[in-house]
Amino acid sequence: MPIVLITGSAGLIGSESVRWFADRGFTVVGIDNNMREHFFGPEASTEWNRIRLLNDYGDRYIHYGVDIRDAEAVGRIFLTYGADIDVIIHTAAQPSHDWAARDPHTDFTVNANGTLVLLEHARRTCPHAVFIFCSTNKVYGDNPNRLPLIEEERRWEIEETHAYRGGIDETMSIDHCKHSLFGVSKVAADALVQEYGRYFGMKTAVFRGGCLTGPGHSGAELHGFLSYLMKCAMTGTPYTVYGYKGKQVRDNIHSHDLVNAFFHFYRNPRVAEVYNVGGGRFSNCSMLEAIGLCEDITGKKMDWTYAESNRIGDHVWWISDVRKLKSHYPEWDLTYTVRDILEEIFTHNTGRWL
Repeated sequence: MPIVLITGSAGLIGSESVRWFADRGFTVVGIDNNMREHFFGPEASTEWNRIRLLNDYGDRYIHYGVDIRDAEAVGRIFLTYGADIDVIIHTAAQPSHDWAARDPHTDFTVNANGTLVLLEHARRTCPHAVFIFCSTNKVYGDNPNRLPLIEEERRWEIEETHAYRGGIDETMSIDHCKHSLFGVSKVAADALVQEYGRYFGMKTAVFRGGCLTGPGHSGAELHGFLSYLMKCAMTGTPYTVYGYKGKQVRDNIHSHDLVNAFFHFYRNPRVAEVYNVGGGRFSNCSMLEAIGLCEDITGKKMDWTYAESNRIGDHVWWISDVRKLKSHYPEWDLTYTVRDILEEIFTHNTGRWL
């Protein structure tokens, strides 16, 4: 059976990918050195997930606690498995706007240089392999904030006649805007993945995600919107809403639905493809709506406050147009609504958080 190599394998999307492929008989090689704990503190550690994966899958899951910036160590892993590596799923990242501004060098080297290390080893060792990169809608910077938005009672919405009413597609420019330093490092990685596809003919894909979520998320204040929100709702931890009157809109995609999209691409790959991927019109909410759902599911009032200043590079309104992905892979579809996601986060984490 071919080898699946997954970076960030103990994180949300990485661990979902491990389970998806291991459950289908693949041997999975995971790379994860728990940098999430370094970024966001002990509460964001993914160690619990790494242990669970090893317990659940035994020798079907092989773990390496390696930093993706370490070209020599990563190279040894690639040489160990060589041409047996059939697909690389790259989810490892520094994922926060705010953290990137504290340490731009680490942010850029993890997101951009780490991606280059993986691409180059893949090109030299297993150029036939499918390379899937977990990018972000933050590559579009604050361009979405220039859209004509209408203020409603509990959310911002786009004008009904606008071309992006069904969601923002891949034609939106990533240029001439403020990205945040995190957005810039992901732009660099995003462009590298595309270029290795076009220049070297590799089967690469960039998935520009909105809010990625699910029960496997180690949510923290600076990253992991729905997971951290539900954690605060369950534990009574104070939560702060930043800017836009709490009406900012995000689409939310469950990790299962995203990895299913990865799998469809793996089975029928293309060269240098780019997809916007998120919950779309099927699964989205404003901050106020998400708070209401958490209170309804937990039966508790949340302790939340409002801060007028929004986070730099944050979007007022983002809903992904997934029609391009659907047109290429018509059998793929979204299955989890926001309520479904929050209910599952609540159920799966009751023992861990309470």
